[in-house]
Amino acid sequence: MPTTVLITGASAGLGAAFARAFAAKGCDLVLVARDKDRLEALAAELARENGGTCEVLPADLLDPAALATVADRLADTARPVDVLVNNAGFGLPAPYPYNPVEDEERMLDLLVKVPLRLTHALLPGLRERRRGAVLNVSSVAGLLPTGTYGAAKAWITAFSESLRVDMQPYGVRVLAVVPGFTRTEFQERAGMDVSALRDAVWLEPEAVVAKALRDLALRRPISVTGRHYQAYAFAVRHLPRAFVARRMARDRRPPAGRTA
Repeated sequence: MPTTVLITGASAGLGAAFARAFAAKGCDLVLVARDKDRLEALAAELARENGGTCEVLPADLLDPAALATVADRLADTARPVDVLVNNAGFGLPAPYPYNPVEDEERMLDLLVKVPLRLTHALLPGLRERRRGAVLNVSSVAGLLPTGTYGAAKAWITAFSESLRVDMQPYGVRVLAVVPGFTRTEFQERAGMDVSALRDAVWLEPEAVVAKALRDLALRRPISVTGRHYQAYAFAVRHLPRAFVARRMARDRRPPAGRTA
């Protein structure tokens, strides 16, 4: 029986890259995102190229009813899901003090509350079947003081490491995927100006996914793609937190036209 993988934020970027990689391995898919048209186009592409089953489940995960629908799908023992990829998310263009608090709350809900709820819905089935996996897409932003987004990503990494310990006796694997700057729609949708970044810092989504699947197979707790980001993660863990906070504070200024 094929492995079934449910992916949130599947319509583009890392979510779509995960979908293509799992489909190429012969997995059946459940694709979740807000954009039904893009999901259906991706599902048709994957079915044409790989021949597997591809279920489309359009949902705005910030809507309680839609979130409950996806949670129910994960808990459905008649159609078991074996792997969950918590990938949905968005960022904001300004540091925390300069964004509307409603936007900050929405971002925190999507990055923390949604994966918490969806993972919890899936776990009873994984424990009973004594197999499966949860992949949580975090970020190197979680390694440094970077506002609500970084704090949420630090939470998802810590949550993944803790869950991995809890699920290890049941044979369930848990991986925190910790990418750096990746060529997706994320920065454009967030309104971020990344024009000054050198080409060398950018990762391709396919490389991030390939590394994540290798690390999952090796039962590693965290997946960081790229030697420069691996060195960065190592350095950050060993630098004094006060030094890091001061350095970040120098680089984080209010956007033009905004005051605290």
